[in-house]
Amino acid sequence: MKIILASKSPRRVELLSQMGFAFEQRTVEIPETIDYALPLEQIPMVIAEQKLDAIMPYIEQDTLVISADTLVFIGQEILGKPRDLDEAFQMLRKLSNNTHTVITGVCVWCKGKKVSFFDQTEVRFSELTDYEIMTYLTDDKVLDRAGAYGVQDWIGTVGIASIHGSYTNVMGLPTQKLYEVMRRFGLQADV
Repeated sequence: MKIILASKSPRRVELLSQMGFAFEQRTVEIPETIDYALPLEQIPMVIAEQKLDAIMPYIEQDTLVISADTLVFIGQEILGKPRDLDEAFQMLRKLSNNTHTVITGVCVWCKGKKVSFFDQTEVRFSELTDYEIMTYLTDDKVLDRAGAYGVQDWIGTVGIASIHGSYTNVMGLPTQKLYEVMRRFGLQADV
């Protein structure tokens, strides 16, 4: 069965590859609209469903499709992808010496059935100095990351004090939960 990853994220590509699956990467651009009336954990799941719906007209029948969206929440505030480096700096100041929640929503379609789920991870940053934040922000790759950071980056290595939950969820794809769903559809990893 063909597998399609409906995401541009290099982290999701890396994680799905590490899971042992061969797949194609295809995307369709959509506006990622946030419905603030939804419970927080449902917001990334609904965006993942919108991404899946957008790509479905281009998908063959005997295919499994995976879409996902990751958001960072500090209290009730949503930290998506920063618009610019100034906003990224402000996000990292908020995360410094604080605990936040990373929620990834995932949608999987196969054989006419759609399964949506989410995973959440609590992440605590130690106190970051302005110098450390500015050092990290010399690369504009942060503009493609919810909360303006990558857990696998330098800032995660030196700044994250604790993680409660799935590490891969913080990277953008809760691999263990995804693997369980893929097994239910009869897929086995090729490792």
